Formats: sequence, structure tokens, C-alpha cells
Amino acid sequence: MPEQRPRGAAGRAVSPRHLVVAGLLALVPLVTGCGGGEDGEADAPRAAKVTAAPTAGVVAPAKVEVIAGLTGCEAEIRIDADELRQGVCRTERADFLITTFPEERLKETWLDSASVYGGTYLVGTRWVVGAEPEHLGPLREKLGGTVRELRGIGAAPES
Repeated sequence: MPEQRPRGAAGRAVSPRHLVVAGLLALVPLVTGCGGGEDGEADAPRAAKVTAAPTAGVVAPAKVEVIAGLTGCEAEIRIDADELRQGVCRTERADFLITTFPEERLKETWLDSASVYGGTYLVGTRWVVGAEPEHLGPLREKLGGTVRELRGIGAAPES
């Protein structure tokens, strides 16, 4: 059976190249910001809205498949809902749980819920990657973000 491409709003097949271009175009306003403003507002410092990678200088798009590609594998999508998309990605060295969100507030709600279970996550703008802590540092160099440890509830595991 031939592979079927996703269909756009007009019912036409959408090529992977078009998806990448659309993702990059969606990031342009976030990266470049808006100009203008009155009374010197344009000169005032602004808080960064995008987390850039420290060495790579790139911003990871909030798309499971693109983040998976940066980890070196192909994601198996497990959840595709309005609130989030989640995929599992397995490499020889690690397994990654990649979750993306259409809004920042949904990411924060997810992190609050995940804190019950604990774990270490690489957290960026509208995306979260879960893996063993030793694999998140090298991934952070590619994706940016912040490594966040969630405590969990109950007794701490014995070492």
C-alpha cells in the first residue's frame, strides 16, 4: 500500500518540504520580533520569548518530527490531539519522549501533571523532551531549552 501524504485544508497532498517551510515561517515572527513602538519602546530591552541553543544558535520548532530528527531518530506518534502531540523516539543510546503544545499554558499544565511522576525533562518554548538526565545535556546543545527536574510524590527511590 503506498504511503499517503497528509492533506491540507483544500484536500491536496502536503509534501514534507511544505511542512518544514510552514514550520519555519511560523517561527519568523518569534525570532525577529516586531519593530516600532512609541516613546522609545523599540529601544527598551525585551524578555526573550524563544529559548536558543547555547552553542548551536538555533531554535527548535515545536514539531515532534523535527525535534526527533535533531535527536537522530524518527518519532512514532502516540498522541495527536488538540492539546498536544506526543511521540516516542528510540536511538541506540537513548529513548526520548517528545511532546509539543499549541500554547505555552498547555505545556505548563502538562508539566504540573507530570510532576506527580517526577523525572528530568528538557523544556523549551511549547515543547518538552523526556529522557535519562545524561542524554538531555547533549540534546540541549542542539535544541536549547532548560533541563528541569520534576520531584514526584512519595518516598525517594533507594540508591
